[in-house]
Amino acid sequence: MGDRKNRSGMKRIWLGAGVVMALGAAGGAAIAAGKPVPYWASIAQNEARMRVGPSLDYPSNWIYRRRDLPVKVVQVLGLWRKVEDPDGAQGWMHVRLLSDTPTGVVRAAEAPLRESASDGARTLFRAQKGVVGRLSDCSGGWCSFDVKGQRGYVKAQDVWGATDK
Repeated sequence: MGDRKNRSGMKRIWLGAGVVMALGAAGGAAIAAGKPVPYWASIAQNEARMRVGPSLDYPSNWIYRRRDLPVKVVQVLGLWRKVEDPDGAQGWMHVRLLSDTPTGVVRAAEAPLRESASDGARTLFRAQKGVVGRLSDCSGGWCSFDVKGQRGYVKAQDVWGATDK
């Protein structure tokens, strides 16, 4: 009888721990949900499904195989984010598929990556339309753009992503 009582007590402890963990997860979601929309995110996985609704029960309308592709978060619902991709398609992604890493995709036919943030600076590389890279140090209409270790400065108007408001 004492053994049964201890098992019952252990169930309560595990149940209590589960409730605490669930509340902790909800608290994390509340913090992320407190971010003003729209905001920028990027795809954090090598494959990410965009769904027609905010649940795994909804079918996928797109499958992205492009890690770091920028998306604009336009709505938040629990752990789900309604996002817009560079082509304007909208749908829902689970928060675990997204990252806060600022990225951009070249939208100009060709974007020169320059040695410094100036039109007169030497061109280091040329990025074709659709190239995805990580953005940093955006100011004065220029951003540092890193494409797999190749870095340069690109005009902010030549990329779609964390530079747009």
